[in-house]
Parts: sequence; structure tokens; C-alpha cells
Amino acid sequence: MSNPDTHAPVIALDKVVFGFDDEPVLDHISLNIPPGAFTVIVGPNGGGKTTLLHLILGLYRPDSGRVRVFGDRPGQHPDRIGYVPQHGNLAPGFPATVEQVVLMGLPHGRRHGPGFHPDERDAARQALTRAGISELADRSFGVLSGGQRQRVLIARALITEPELLLLDEPFSNIDPYGRACIHETLDDLGSGLTRVMVSHDLGITRQAVSQVVAVNRVLVSGLGPAITEEMLALMYGQHGADCPMGQAAQVAHQQAAVGPDSRGADQ
Repeated sequence: MSNPDTHAPVIALDKVVFGFDDEPVLDHISLNIPPGAFTVIVGPNGGGKTTLLHLILGLYRPDSGRVRVFGDRPGQHPDRIGYVPQHGNLAPGFPATVEQVVLMGLPHGRRHGPGFHPDERDAARQALTRAGISELADRSFGVLSGGQRQRVLIARALITEPELLLLDEPFSNIDPYGRACIHETLDDLGSGLTRVMVSHDLGITRQAVSQVVAVNRVLVSGLGPAITEEMLALMYGQHGADCPMGQAAQVAHQQAAVGPDSRGADQ
């Protein structure tokens, strides 16, 4: 018998309103994210992107409206969700190997004494393989580049084999090569994993992205990787074709049409 929830949204928000101290941040946000989708949330700083992610995680509760994750209130299925926060909680000089950092993603209740069970170490190696950095397992976390460290944190989020991966600004302070590597990692995770990534960078859209969502207090969504003029107007106001922001929309459209394989210069 088929599972009746197979095609139900992984994330569903219905008319969600949220604010701080009577200052509105999100106003009647509605959004459905289906299983296997790669959704990118874009918008200006302070527009509510991270707040939206925190509502999905259950760190905030909406003032009104409804949020559902896997059909339940947020926070009910922590083992099914991997999360890469905007600011990693590990300093670059953190004294641990890459494998040890990834093992930190295991729930505390699964410890087997002071060390790690062989099955847990196998899970860490598999997560590193999925992140494309298995060769770094025994390296010191402190000697890695910014892009490598970010991919380690992605592997840490993958160690529990989640069904939903949430990433908050994974490209912050990462050089172009590191960004390209993280792009490749997220693309290669495949459609079996629902991915939601927050970014303020309009250049992140790629062929693998199935949905772009623009947030600036209210929400505009679309299908495919294109940044639309409506999204740009929401984020930055109305701009013509002779304006840099209007030109950015055209570039985003062209990049989506060409696809990532034709932009190998920065891979």
C-alpha cells in the first residue's frame, strides 16, 4: 500500500505572521515545499529570510497562521532535519579532526561510552563522502579553507541521514572556488533530499534549483531557478533594464537557461 503522505509538502506555511516587539517581520507568508525540492530563499538583509528558517525549525512560533513540517508542528522530528547555521559554532582553529567535527552532529543520546561506535564512525565517513570531502577525514579542522570548513559543517548536518536539509547563508565569506565546490555538493545530494537554502546572493540560482522564493516581509515565489522582475521589485524596488538591478534579473534568467554545466570557468 502506498504512503498517503508521499506527495504531501515537507514544509507548509499558511498565512504566517511574525514580528518582534510589535515590529512586523513576516506578513501573511504562505509557502509549500514538496519532497525532493531544492528551494532557495533570497532577499535583502533584514527581510526575514533567517526568521523564516527559524520558524520552520521551531525556534520561533508564529503570531498567527500555521507552520507544518512533515505534517506536524515544527520541532517534532529533529532526526529528520539537518541544519547548517549561518554562523558556524566552531572557530577555524578548533582542535579536532574533520571526522570528529562531523561526529558532533550525532544526537547526544547515541553515545557509546567516551568514544564512538564503529557504526557511528562509518556514518561520519558516509556523510563526508556525500559532501565530497572524504579525503579530508583525518585532517585538522583548523587548517581547512573556508569552503572546506563549510562542507564539513554540511557533512555534520548529513550524518543522521536527514530527509530535510536547511542551510542559512552557506556562502558567507567563501571565495569563488569554495562557493563552486559547495554548489556542486548541494547539487550532488540529489532529489531524495529536500533542500532549503537561504542566501542574499542573487548569483546562487542554478539549474538544480527547483524553486526560488523572495522574502522581504512578504513573499513571492516562482518555479525554476530564475530571479524574476517581481522578486527584484519586492526586494529592492522597481528597476528598469538600464539599472544594475534590472540587469541582474536578466543575467539570472540567462544563467538559468544555460545551466551550470556551461559555466565551467568558475567550477
